[in-house]
Amino acid sequence: MADYLYIHVPFCARKCIYCDFFSVPFDKERAVRYTEALCRELGLKKALAGPLKSVYIGGGTPGLLDRGSLTNLFDALKEHYDFSASPEITMEANPGSSAAETSILLAELGINRLSIGMQSFNDNELKTLGRVHCSAEAVSAYEAASAAGIRNISVDLIYGIPGQTLSSWRKSLSEAVKLSPSHISTYELTPEKNTPLMGSIEAGELMMPKEGLIIEMYYAALDYLGSKGYRHYEISNFALPGRESIHNLNYWDRGEYIGAGAGAHSFTGRRRAYNTTDLARYVDDLAKDKIPEEKSVVVTDKEAVEEYIFLGLRTLMGISIAKAGDLGIDIARAAAGLSEQGFVETDNGFVKLTRKGLIVSNTVMVKLMEALGL
Repeated sequence: MADYLYIHVPFCARKCIYCDFFSVPFDKERAVRYTEALCRELGLKKALAGPLKSVYIGGGTPGLLDRGSLTNLFDALKEHYDFSASPEITMEANPGSSAAETSILLAELGINRLSIGMQSFNDNELKTLGRVHCSAEAVSAYEAASAAGIRNISVDLIYGIPGQTLSSWRKSLSEAVKLSPSHISTYELTPEKNTPLMGSIEAGELMMPKEGLIIEMYYAALDYLGSKGYRHYEISNFALPGRESIHNLNYWDRGEYIGAGAGAHSFTGRRRAYNTTDLARYVDDLAKDKIPEEKSVVVTDKEAVEEYIFLGLRTLMGISIAKAGDLGIDIARAAAGLSEQGFVETDNGFVKLTRKGLIVSNTVMVKLMEALGL
């Protein structure tokens, strides 16, 4: 049974130019109907779950839901799921939608971890990204959440923004640390197909920073956050001791999880499945007590090994040589060439990325799989 639950709320006030996640413009009436359907799906999937260790509500911007919808969602959760394990309950939030009254409501509902998409403390960079908030609103959102009693707060930052400098990136890091969040995520801006960002780059309207500068920014985050007590535990994630994301650690360990909501993915047993992103179908199917799955597949042994390598190598602990052996692979032998080149190292029974390997992690993963004949 799965002890981890992901809930997708796809509504956004405005889609950011770089985002390729499934989201739709916010409409209050549609959001109410969607939440009603979501509550029905949670009921239909309750048999898959054991005592929950984590609930993660992502989007989109879940905080756009009105008080009634949010209350109904949590009533459904408490009716159908076992909260006896005192789960980590995370909600994603954007500063533009995190008013003080919303933070108070979230705390009252039981949310004990907030992930705030600040992205930058430079207003020009925020405009470039198409964000709806300014840096002052980002600080206010954090302070409102803290005042409401939410003590476990994560902050998202983006580097590699067109026009961003190493100095402005260092300032964003510094401003984030001043708030004393328990967790900081730093993501490299990656132009994705069919996004306005990619269109602007192809039209010559925006220019991405040079690779050398992006590497400098990444290393600056490693060094600065490390000096401030944040442990680098995954390629893009840093946490104060004991404040790592329980939910994401389960993903990286290939743990099982239930997904609810349009476009949400689930992994139970050896089966991966995902829901439709057609909101009308999603609502209609659930009105008939039918789970709105788009597709499901059974993970093969080869795919399981590939996932183990790809996910495990993202963490700073790395891949367990013993556990890899249980899967029938000699990871130490396969990594020997990469180790000689300085991209990976063996430490305490684990193969993990070095500082040099972190910046080319995808290439290292591909080379490792090639060495294993995958």
